[in-house]
Amino acid sequence: MAAGFSKWHAFGNSYLLVERDDSGRPLEAGDARRLCDPGVGVGSDGVLEVVSADGDRAEVIVWNPDGTTAELSGNGTRIAAAWLAARSGLAAVTIVVGEREVAARVGAASIETDVGVAELGEIETLALNEEHVEFTPVSVGNPHAVIRGDPAEIGRVGPLVERHERFPERTNVQLVRVDGLGELTVAVWERGAGETQASGTSAVAAAAVAVASGWCESPVTVHLPGGDLVVHLDADNRATLVGPAVEICRGELV
Repeated sequence: MAAGFSKWHAFGNSYLLVERDDSGRPLEAGDARRLCDPGVGVGSDGVLEVVSADGDRAEVIVWNPDGTTAELSGNGTRIAAAWLAARSGLAAVTIVVGEREVAARVGAASIETDVGVAELGEIETLALNEEHVEFTPVSVGNPHAVIRGDPAEIGRVGPLVERHERFPERTNVQLVRVDGLGELTVAVWERGAGETQASGTSAVAAAAVAVASGWCESPVTVHLPGGDLVVHLDADNRATLVGPAVEICRGELV
């Protein structure tokens, strides 16, 4: 698969961006696994496959390191928006991921994306071996389980929740600590990727639960291991996510 690529990160959450026109064929699960593997590929937390790009609009498929695809990625969408803005010379662009069209405004230091509605379910209880935890299910185009607890426990709790029978398609997991009326500390276990430095949709899910539960008021600054994202939520739970995207390097896949 001879093709050019660029590598980006959003607070340490890294993605490879590959244009389908360059690769000459659609990516497959095995391609994504190889590219994300630092031993036999480039190494990253996922792949952004640009299916098409025309003017201010691009369609993107988000691949996880295990070869599955994601319905949405907040960080990946910001990265794709930054790439498209640089390519087109336009500050306002639209990224299509699955069923969502994400409008983005690209500035010099950060990108603002309209992520859409965060849909919250009722609080549920999960049995994890002999432990019981309460979580709130959230959909931000992709599934999340938001748990108020110690973020340091994400390496233990995350994989148990991700693969719990309650989630036949698996789920992203957030452990949330409330630091103030407009601040959260969040650790993320990403479906198909494991513990990550940052996740845009996880930040939105955690903030949405915090506001709905009365722990916080919008806007919410979400402290992640890689850095801080800001989430604005309106009265209809529509989320705007603000954060950076940085290009690391460019190369050629062989």
